[in-house]
Amino acid sequence: MRAVGLKLLKNKLREYVRLAASGETVLVTDGDKVVAELVPPRQERSPVLAGVYLAEAVWKGWVTPPTLVSSDPPPRLPVATVAEVLQGLDEDRAER
Repeated sequence: MRAVGLKLLKNKLREYVRLAASGETVLVTDGDKVVAELVPPRQERSPVLAGVYLAEAVWKGWVTPPTLVSSDPPPRLPVATVAEVLQGLDEDRAER
């Protein structure tokens, strides 16, 4: 873990971003107070920018993520409505 002041961070931003990308946490200080952290990306984060755009779209409500967590296929839709089934039963009973 390293600490860097704002002025030095501004002048050598690329170097400190590379350190964070390689797995090191960089504390950003203003005087003697820690004001931010540069941390490596999480393992589950997509390495491409499209993943960031998708996460932002979900956050803004433009896209709804899937609600099914199961790996099973989605439930099948009924073949006929209840009203259709009852009507068919009534027709069958009337023929007897």
